Amino acid sequence: MSASPVLFTPGPTQVRPEVLEAFARPVISHRGPEIAAIIRDVLPALREVFGAKGDLLLSSSSASGLMEGAIRNLVDRRCLHLVCGAFGERWKTIALDCGREADALRVEPGQPIRPEDLDRALQQGQYEAVCLTHNETATGVTNPLAAIAEVMRRHPEVLLLVDAVSSLGGMPVEVDRHGIDVCLASVQKAMALPPGFSLCAVSPRALARAREMKGRGYYFDFVRLAEASAKGQPLATPSVSHLSALQAQLDIMAREGLPARFARHEAMAATVQAWALQRFGILAAEGCRSSTVTCVVNTRKIAVADLLARLKQRGYQISNGYGDLKEVTFRIGHMGEHTVQEVEALLSLLDELLAA
Repeated sequence: MSASPVLFTPGPTQVRPEVLEAFARPVISHRGPEIAAIIRDVLPALREVFGAKGDLLLSSSSASGLMEGAIRNLVDRRCLHLVCGAFGERWKTIALDCGREADALRVEPGQPIRPEDLDRALQQGQYEAVCLTHNETATGVTNPLAAIAEVMRRHPEVLLLVDAVSSLGGMPVEVDRHGIDVCLASVQKAMALPPGFSLCAVSPRALARAREMKGRGYYFDFVRLAEASAKGQPLATPSVSHLSALQAQLDIMAREGLPARFARHEAMAATVQAWALQRFGILAAEGCRSSTVTCVVNTRKIAVADLLARLKQRGYQISNGYGDLKEVTFRIGHMGEHTVQEVEALLSLLDELLAA
């Protein structure tokens, strides 16, 4: 069997061998003292990553499950979705499928949400929550979280729900500083764990609203999840392997330090984006380009699928454009435990393949 390619996709990304070793530890009881010790160990470290002092939820699901949970727990009638790409659109679809009214404030792919447009939309006074994709994986756009949070402070009756799937662990999120009520993320991107687990920080006022909401369901009931975490217990049978791997990965992240980790992601992004501007183009407008994923515009009209296949044969994997952007763009993930030197090796190989 051939070796797996090195992943520079926008998730999943490479996982360190020692984290995989932790993932492969013998399974332990999910109701014994051992699992409680792991949960009580990871929660303080996760609070550092989120920049949140409040309740944290641990879910053996992708973040899409927590997106649905956020709607069922916190939106009784109507929410506003800030859409700058496919994953912002997905959250709106989830809300509609949950039977809620959901409006979209959209911008063109490659553009960030404009805070002044959000302010005008909220002045109508009809929304219970705003749903924001912090870092849009489909377009490589990082939305202006601080400016959006400032707008939200002028509308304190509206909750701010944030998808940090491709930003958490790769760039600052700062839940408490920005007054975020729900911040959710999967672990297979900048957190650099195997896929299949997700994390969520929840504010006290969000939990208070959830307690009054009927029809929250069970598996993604934020109140039950928060109570379980506070006791050092899972709500239902968890992925014990993910919890062991999360504990190991958080130790790695602590040794590096979050400021150094964020600076490394910025350096990788700068390297990829300089290359992309010289060879192709970048979809994301200047000033809103992601530190974790770059969406390269296929200005040379190459056969992207063919390039990706030849690259995979040489031991590396990147991703085609997502949805309507397939073949029009391709995406390079520079997140998790990769280094600038590893990024440079990938780009050198891409140059070789493009010249062939």
